[in-house]
Amino acid sequence: MECLEAEFERDIAYRRFIPYIQVHEFEALLFAEPRQFAAAFPGAISQIDDLVSIRSQFPSPEHIDDGFDSAPSKRIVHLFPDYKKTVAGPEISARIGMATLRAECPHFAAWVARIENVATSIQ
Repeated sequence: MECLEAEFERDIAYRRFIPYIQVHEFEALLFAEPRQFAAAFPGAISQIDDLVSIRSQFPSPEHIDDGFDSAPSKRIVHLFPDYKKTVAGPEISARIGMATLRAECPHFAAWVARIENVATSIQ
């Protein structure tokens, strides 16, 4: 992804354009702190423990996805059939917080840092 992002940046050549390609879907970020699923699914202790177990098998949440049936959203929906990305996703990610998302997801963190650097250089 870094190579593609670098090529996009080189091709567009505009200082405010900061490309970011998330390798996998949004739900990968939710694996940064699976215990926060309790906010949307209180009492689902065993399912949350399963998410924690899944997370522990990968170097980072950004690495979770080794096939069509194992995409982060598929894993979540398997454990939480009522999961709705547009409802539970924002609630869970807000509870996880940017500090944890950045600590757990280095590619995402690097992109956010670049945005912050542009924002401070404009002021």
